[in-house]
Amino acid sequence: MAKKAEATVENKLRALYDLQLIDSRVDEIRNVRGELPLEVEDLEDDVHGLKTRMDKLKTDLETINYEIGAKKNLIDESKALIKKYTEQQKNVRNSREFNSITKELEFQELEIQLAEKNIKEFKAQIDQKKTVVSEAKERLSERETHLKHKKSELNAILAETEKEEKALLEKSQKFQKDIEERLVKAYIRIRNNVKNGLAVVPIERGASGGSFFTIPPQVQVEIASRKKIITDEHSGRILVDPILAEEEQVKMKKMFAKL
Repeated sequence: MAKKAEATVENKLRALYDLQLIDSRVDEIRNVRGELPLEVEDLEDDVHGLKTRMDKLKTDLETINYEIGAKKNLIDESKALIKKYTEQQKNVRNSREFNSITKELEFQELEIQLAEKNIKEFKAQIDQKKTVVSEAKERLSERETHLKHKKSELNAILAETEKEEKALLEKSQKFQKDIEERLVKAYIRIRNNVKNGLAVVPIERGASGGSFFTIPPQVQVEIASRKKIITDEHSGRILVDPILAEEEQVKMKKMFAKL
């Protein structure tokens, strides 16, 4: 069985540049989404946090109202005791009993005063917490509206680009399988080390694409000959000649149009 012919350097360069064009298109799609997914996530966290806070405030208000009820019951009990002791005081037999009942009456009066003071403090807390609840409700409503808008915006972009992105990612995987592993690894390494994700670039106006460093004429001739893979000494990017780049751009543009 005949051994499969090894791909020429030119074919490897074309395959690498095609892979770059696919991955760059994916980058463009993701740039359109920009920070939207993170914005939506942050807004969801805000909404969740506000709802949790409001639940706590609601629990706090219920607790305070319970405490007010308990203090009111205490006042009623103290008033009942005062009535009882006042009646008993009318029938005392000696000064010792009179003084003892008088102390009980004073104690119950103090209990009532303290309970009334507590109720007043509790009511002040309720007013303060109701103000906080009102502010939290307003902020929650604002955040929910903003979240709804951002989700709608994100969903519209996803609906428009998700299918294409998925198809492109599948193409990227397929193209990688057709390129020898060492070149794919080099491509990924370079792509991860540059800001714009461009690992394979054409020569533009005598310099590496996106760079201001001029490439010597002799090196440009070597690149145009497509006999070996040459990298830019400044950025490490793989270089292709402009004619090859234009040919592959036209070819890939037609492929993208079908996705």
